[in-house]
Amino acid sequence: MGRHTSPTLSTFVVRQRLKLSQTMAFRDFLLMLFVCFVWAAHTVVSKLVVSGMEIPPLFYAAIRFGIVGLVTLPWLLPAPKPTWRMLVVGFLMGGGGFALFFLGIRTASPSSASIVGQLGLPITTLLSVAMLGERIHWRRGLGIAITFIGGMLVMWDPSSGFPLSAGLLLILLGAAAGSLAAVMMKQIKGVKPMQFQAWIGLASVLPLVFLTAGLETGQLTRATQAGWPFVAALLFSALIVSLVAHTIYYGLIGKYPANLIAPLLIMNPLMTVGMGIVITGDHFDARMALGTGLALCGVLIIALRRNHMMPLASVLWGRFR
Repeated sequence: MGRHTSPTLSTFVVRQRLKLSQTMAFRDFLLMLFVCFVWAAHTVVSKLVVSGMEIPPLFYAAIRFGIVGLVTLPWLLPAPKPTWRMLVVGFLMGGGGFALFFLGIRTASPSSASIVGQLGLPITTLLSVAMLGERIHWRRGLGIAITFIGGMLVMWDPSSGFPLSAGLLLILLGAAAGSLAAVMMKQIKGVKPMQFQAWIGLASVLPLVFLTAGLETGQLTRATQAGWPFVAALLFSALIVSLVAHTIYYGLIGKYPANLIAPLLIMNPLMTVGMGIVITGDHFDARMALGTGLALCGVLIIALRRNHMMPLASVLWGRFR
């Protein structure tokens, strides 16, 4: 995507209002399927990197966003205004949120992590109420309640002394960071998708370098021991997930209305649950099944109800992968 042809994020809202009755072409549905598959695979790959290869999570996040920032450097300027807000948004959506996600996925299963990550949508809705004056009616309120009930069922850890999984709490905090970034992004105009990725990389890499240097040890040793599988995981995370999948996704957001895109995002957690069971041997019992069903039903209710202050809330939430 070139510098002169990338649509701004604000143009997506206008395009949606003009195409509310549009149906999705089969080719674009396959692209959406590909995006959800990539995001689901990324959750499983992240689990294998920080748990199986024992790569320090903050180090993994720092290298990932270093690659993103380097590749997207040509799109960095001109700087969005206000620049300080763009830096905060970039860190929350990038290094901050993903650092918490990588820390949490060490002990959480990919399938449970994907369901808890769905709480980002109701959190975004609640933050838009608190920060932007959005009003919610009983249907969206019911969806929020159902989603949180389902998420709490998934997070409940009856085998430990603490009622909720610590790893999933970190993932919930990461989702909340992304939600806060989405609401703050409302006050920034004219940012192109590739420019957005560039600022995420810039805002994330230096804080993460300092954090991994101060809090982790043996980073290079473990990365060297992991070898080419770690390099492949890094390139997949930085290039395929952050750049290719997100660029395709932004294109689909610009082409179709949010109420058509948002329900298709449910494919992502469903694929993640399936991959988690098959690849990492995730435990999936009746409690998990009930929590998953409730959470996804709640998400659908919220996604299909219009957010007047943030018309793209239901689809911007989907790109925090």
